[in-house]
Amino acid sequence: MYNNRNASFGRSNRGSQSSGEFRNFSAPRSKFSRPKSNYGTSRSSFGRPTSRFGAPRKAKRFGDDINPALFIKKACPVVKIEEVEVKHQLNEFGFSETLYRNIQNKGYLQPTKIQDEIIPSILEGRDVLGIANTGTGKTAAYALPIIEMIVKNPQKRILIMAPTRELAMQIKQEFRSFTFDMKVYISLAIGGAYLREQVMEIRRDPHIIVGTPGRIKDLADRRVINFTQMDTIVLDEVDRMLDMGFINDIKNIVDRIPPNRQTLFFSATMDRKIEGLVNSFLNNPVKVSIKTQESSDHVEQNVVMVNRNNKEEMLMNLLNKSDFKKVLVFGGTKRIVEKISQDLLGNGFKAGSLHGDKPQHKRQTTLRMFKENQINILVATDVAARGLDVKDITHVINYDKPNNYEDYIHRIGRTGRGDATGMALTFVEGRY
Repeated sequence: MYNNRNASFGRSNRGSQSSGEFRNFSAPRSKFSRPKSNYGTSRSSFGRPTSRFGAPRKAKRFGDDINPALFIKKACPVVKIEEVEVKHQLNEFGFSETLYRNIQNKGYLQPTKIQDEIIPSILEGRDVLGIANTGTGKTAAYALPIIEMIVKNPQKRILIMAPTRELAMQIKQEFRSFTFDMKVYISLAIGGAYLREQVMEIRRDPHIIVGTPGRIKDLADRRVINFTQMDTIVLDEVDRMLDMGFINDIKNIVDRIPPNRQTLFFSATMDRKIEGLVNSFLNNPVKVSIKTQESSDHVEQNVVMVNRNNKEEMLMNLLNKSDFKKVLVFGGTKRIVEKISQDLLGNGFKAGSLHGDKPQHKRQTTLRMFKENQINILVATDVAARGLDVKDITHVINYDKPNNYEDYIHRIGRTGRGDATGMALTFVEGRY
């Protein structure tokens, strides 16, 4: 157990302890549906909502509806899973010589399961519905056949939509890694970047435009993007785009693309809303479902009980430990994230921040520095929970609890990737 004045963390099999220390969270869920906290109480209720008894009502905080017991879980041993038998080898897809050489240069030996099943269908011009999570090789599954189709027909025009700027940039980088020494041109359409540069690039008529729905719609409204020229559309991480409120933008964009298009649709989950979009957008699609073991299974999860006023002190004490080599810290707001980052820098830590108010070029620089270990602490809002691909993160710290359990899983999934195990710690305010 780690002790620091009013703070501690421990495992779920510990019993009740003295005030201010970890207590067992195995009690019935109702007891913890809204944790008690020092947050939100004050000497006066002036100007604040009150209950029917006149007492000030507690302000709702991040993650108030999440049972803290869900933040505690031992990591499963990393088991080397045998490769699933695939039907094809990479040289059997008929890729052009240059593309195949680029694939080999990336060290690809054989296709993943989703690549094996989807690439032939895309090359045949079929619509595709892929249910797949991170780590399945999904991006290459559509990137490789798209590049091959452009090689055979340079008149093809492809639109790719992703939920976040970071994922859009990652997709563009993946395409570029396969198109070395090839005349395949890609432009980015994302918010937070220089609009004028994007307009100039897109007016050069690239083969592929990859971006976020809001900026793509904006550029179309400015008559920079001509949807009537598009013959293929890729919707990546549709479930996340719907969570972020892009459903109307997506429908608006898809409705403006000619109906004889090829549509490639990818989502980690399938619910009624997504099923409705599938029925609206896709024509007799090939359906492939590839779900891997959740990366969170390889993450040791625990809580740190801490008084509100000691959170930063606790964070710095943890970061000073030798095993906290590369750490992603999640804060609830842009202001909190920037404050934590500046305080860490002021105390000699190598830290950077990532949030929506940060200019795009600075976000790119910060991410590059984190990947290249020029900084070893990244403080971020949930914008980094999706699309952030850094393989050697040792710890995730939830300085503020996430808004919901799904966001929590995405946050902690940034560690424990591949054959590595990771640690996730969630700060829980107050005493239980």
